[in-house]
Amino acid sequence: MSGTDIDVLVVGYGPVGQVTATLLARQGHRVTVVERRPKPYPMPRAVSFDGESARVLAAAGIGAALREVAEPSRDYVWTNGAGATLFEVDVAERGWSGWPDSVSMYQPGIEAALTARGARQATLRVLRGHRVTGLRDTGDRVEAAVEGPEGGVLSARYVVGCDGAGSLVRDAVAATSTDLRFFNDWLTCDVRLHEPRDFVPNNLQVCDPARPRTAVSAGPDHRRWEFMRLPDEPPEQFGSVENVWRLLALFGVHEENATLERHAVYTFQARHADRWREGRVLIAGDAAHLMPPFAGQGMCSGFRDAANLAWKLDLVLTGRAADTLLDTYTAERREHVRHAITMSVDLGRVICQTDPKAAADRDAVMIGMRERGLAAPPPSAVHPLTEGLLARDARGRPRGPAGGLTPQGRVRVGGREGLLDEITGAPRFVLLTTEDPRDLLDPARAGALAWLGARTVRLDAAADLDAVHLPYLARAGAAAALVRPDFYLFGTAADRHGTTALVDELLDGLGADQAVSRSS
Repeated sequence: MSGTDIDVLVVGYGPVGQVTATLLARQGHRVTVVERRPKPYPMPRAVSFDGESARVLAAAGIGAALREVAEPSRDYVWTNGAGATLFEVDVAERGWSGWPDSVSMYQPGIEAALTARGARQATLRVLRGHRVTGLRDTGDRVEAAVEGPEGGVLSARYVVGCDGAGSLVRDAVAATSTDLRFFNDWLTCDVRLHEPRDFVPNNLQVCDPARPRTAVSAGPDHRRWEFMRLPDEPPEQFGSVENVWRLLALFGVHEENATLERHAVYTFQARHADRWREGRVLIAGDAAHLMPPFAGQGMCSGFRDAANLAWKLDLVLTGRAADTLLDTYTAERREHVRHAITMSVDLGRVICQTDPKAAADRDAVMIGMRERGLAAPPPSAVHPLTEGLLARDARGRPRGPAGGLTPQGRVRVGGREGLLDEITGAPRFVLLTTEDPRDLLDPARAGALAWLGARTVRLDAAADLDAVHLPYLARAGAAAALVRPDFYLFGTAADRHGTTALVDELLDGLGADQAVSRSS
């Protein structure tokens, strides 16, 4: 692969860059990655992801590896400083997306699996120890100045910046930012215990005004503890090794029974870029958004970025959609991220309360609600799409359940059994039906879906093994549901006429010159 035959140049090869590059390379696109680190970063940063992220990782080809480096998060409990339970939830081990609703992971293991998967992609090249120093959009391509052993000028049809909070690519997009102005310093400690220990609860949030702190699983055989810096503590002393061990002693962890693998002080931020695209340059992951960790949605949001962008780039690169489809990327993902950031900040304001009186009032309310059976779990990060490419009603609003994340269960199709995504070969468009597709689709529309690489799956009670998909369609009053490659619902239809209109609406939304006739 030369410097001029690149379809997509990905800047940054952390988890979001890895997923973006792999999803595109799996579709046969020529992808080059420029990563400034000569070797993968060896320490964990994120420690969990949600069921939707697991679905995206499986679509990237590492579903089997997740069982080796990740495990269900199990329970999650909030207590006050005295140990009274404020809130608790058992995390489903098979949730809406067909995976555990929350998964604890060892991040270097996830990255190693993604690296190995990428190495098996013939059209993916990774340049480690290289740095992009400048970008120039020429109108039909982007030229990237690269420093490193194989440096020079690389020319690509599109550039995706997954290069973190200090993103150079974001500077090229020249995007302003929205900042929610929520900051806190937290000390993060990654620990490997010398002997196995059963933690009950497995994930604990201590809402103690004297020291807000966290203890969570970080994947098999790994644990993480986090401690908030109090207003009167000198920042330069807070991150010292001596202070780490002093704080870990609160949980019975010390140098004789544990190894400190990593510790660092982070200032959590809450902001997002207002625009994620400029011409042929786009941004994703931390380059586009930063959020507090309290909802566990930072990396998950980056995976959603990758899943959303990869299928749109695929269609544009292959001429099955107009370049304007990429404008929906900002519209769709920005609203999702606003929701996740706001939720993270709201949770953080509860957790990070250091005023004893305000904390006591909080405790009284939360304990009282729990005792009366009124306690509700935190709001879901799975937020329906409202903007972008969706089936819409006459007022321009998403029609029915359009924009929601679709469920996944096990199905039996053509003698094969497995999760729906495995059977359909995700990521791709999928038309789920309760009737014979030939009764819902004329040859022209069936041909159009085939042209888009869609898979049509007819389900009945015997095929819907987990009884997930048929009830979902029934609640929508639908005989057909058209699912996007990122697992969000484009729209539903009740009959042949509606299915015809649904396919036509999708084709119109893609905006490409159609290679198929739609005449009935």
